[in-house]
Amino acid sequence: MLGSTYEEKRQIFAKNLMLGKLSETEIDALVRYARVEFYPANEEIFAKDSPGNSLFLVLRGNVRVSSISLNGKEIVLNIINEGELLGEIGVLDGGPRTGDAFAMTDCELLVLNRRDFMPYLEKHPEICLMLIKILCERLRRTSEQVEDLVFRHVKGRIAKALLQLSRRSGRSQVSSGLLELHLSQSELGNIVGSTRESVNKQLTEWEEQGIVAIAKELIIIREAAKLEQMV
Repeated sequence: MLGSTYEEKRQIFAKNLMLGKLSETEIDALVRYARVEFYPANEEIFAKDSPGNSLFLVLRGNVRVSSISLNGKEIVLNIINEGELLGEIGVLDGGPRTGDAFAMTDCELLVLNRRDFMPYLEKHPEICLMLIKILCERLRRTSEQVEDLVFRHVKGRIAKALLQLSRRSGRSQVSSGLLELHLSQSELGNIVGSTRESVNKQLTEWEEQGIVAIAKELIIIREAAKLEQMV
């Protein structure tokens, strides 16, 4: 399993944009505390309001952070991709988790307990600044998401979500000019605040126009420029 040996974990730390700023001695100390956890697709990683006592680095896969209402309606707050951090809010303030986290695909996560990570954070203001930057970027996305839900038509929300997800994941696995996204239409509906039926209707229309191709839990963007025009 990736990252299961001491040296593999050390390389992960050294290559990470934030953790790589630590000295070799400090990286060696943290590696002793770090562990790798595996979560199969659809398994819960942590629940909303549970203790925020660990920080995760996504080594492989994608994680969905969401919130579910009492009547079972889900809204996706964020999608965390490979190389990104998860659970930073609870680690920083010691409070509970702000959402539910589920593995969208099979995931490998590097895990650091808060009690082991905070002493290093206190000694390295540059890492604090990078965490602040990450939080600000995610807050901007959340603010933008709220504005879109209120002001933007569902067609524009779907187009915008597809473009943003493809850019953030960095995926272009089919061929030149084609972007591949592994997510279900229900998940896309939860991201844009709409029903699966509405999403399916729009995607089917775009498929007939040659803008996208759809399959089970797969959306291929054929004409990104045309989606840009709808945003």
